[in-house]
Amino acid sequence: MSVAPASPFSASELARVVAAAPHRLLFLGGATAVLLSMLWWSLWLTMQRFGAPPMPQPVLPAGWAHAIAMQYQALPMFMFGFLLTVFPRWMGLQPYTLGQYLPVGACLFLGYVLLHLGLLGWPTLVHLGLVLSIIGWLIGWSLLARLLWLDGGRTWHAISCWVALSMGLFGLLLTARYLHGADAILLFGAIKIGTFGLLLPIFLTVCHRMLPFFSNGVIVGYTMYRPAWVLVTLWVLVFTHLLLELAHAYAWLWLVDAPVAALTAMLVWRWQIWSARKVRLLWVLHLAFAWLPVAFMLYAAQSAWFAISGEFLLGRAPVHVLTVGFFGSMLVAMVTRVTQGHSGRPLEMGRIPWVCFLLVQAVVLLRLAAEFLPDAGAWLAVAAWGWVLAFLPWVLRSAWIYLSPRIDGKAG
Repeated sequence: MSVAPASPFSASELARVVAAAPHRLLFLGGATAVLLSMLWWSLWLTMQRFGAPPMPQPVLPAGWAHAIAMQYQALPMFMFGFLLTVFPRWMGLQPYTLGQYLPVGACLFLGYVLLHLGLLGWPTLVHLGLVLSIIGWLIGWSLLARLLWLDGGRTWHAISCWVALSMGLFGLLLTARYLHGADAILLFGAIKIGTFGLLLPIFLTVCHRMLPFFSNGVIVGYTMYRPAWVLVTLWVLVFTHLLLELAHAYAWLWLVDAPVAALTAMLVWRWQIWSARKVRLLWVLHLAFAWLPVAFMLYAAQSAWFAISGEFLLGRAPVHVLTVGFFGSMLVAMVTRVTQGHSGRPLEMGRIPWVCFLLVQAVVLLRLAAEFLPDAGAWLAVAAWGWVLAFLPWVLRSAWIYLSPRIDGKAG
């Protein structure tokens, strides 16, 4: 007796398609989370400034909850989806199966959903969501560690990413400890670790490996430049920055931030940003990376002025050039590149991703201006809603791709 094939739009077929590869499952969760997290934050900023809509006080301070959710829940889904896909390729090993990576995606996304429901007035769900996030993180971290073991530690970009994920796991545990009565200094530490111990090292590592690789495939006569000493030096400088931030030694940050700015500016030049401008999908990767030296120039200037005068100028402008400018722009650029390639589509920056990228640049500038304009609270809300506006079409387009089979008929 024959069985009729599932409808292309049936629940079972959609589940099969979205779970066909790690990046599909986790990118879908990450895209949803990036949009919904900023929707919650936009509503909160609007309520803070204008008194509506009414929202309950979350069990975590709202600004810190925003930082924890973005750094430890939304963006890590993209990171695990990417790393579980590329680690086997980098090492020439067998890819993981659905039964191995499904628990990672399920726990991370369910943990995200529960934590955000908890922020809306059910504190117990915040605890449960964080526990599920830790479980999903541990599973993904262990799967990647197994590949490192099989590889014999030969792929140093993979080692770098895994060490950063280990820092992220520590930050998650600090957050859990805070929720169980520990001092708020642990949550402060978790936020700083999320930025400078987890996200920045992983973004740096992936850029160091992939930007020259992508450029080499497009730019005629291109010479790849990715020496190990550059990444090692950046790791040391960024980790020193983290330690100084944890010690509140802001007057000394310029000693490491100025070299980071100089070294990353050198990479912008050596990677030939000007040569990428004719291929939009490559150019956005270079443009996104160019925000990194700008961020650390602002960090260095802020620290130097603080050391001289005791005044803390620029407010949170440097961190938002880093997080919105570099992380946000690179997220759109890199995820679009991976999504196009792994869905069998042409390697092109289509209209929706391009508009999203341009709007993110406007959001960066608006968030910077909010530090200096009158009625900063209103401008912060506008900038947050700008992020939602920028990402909504991109998320919907991406979700459609993840829920659709590859257009070239291949598996994955």
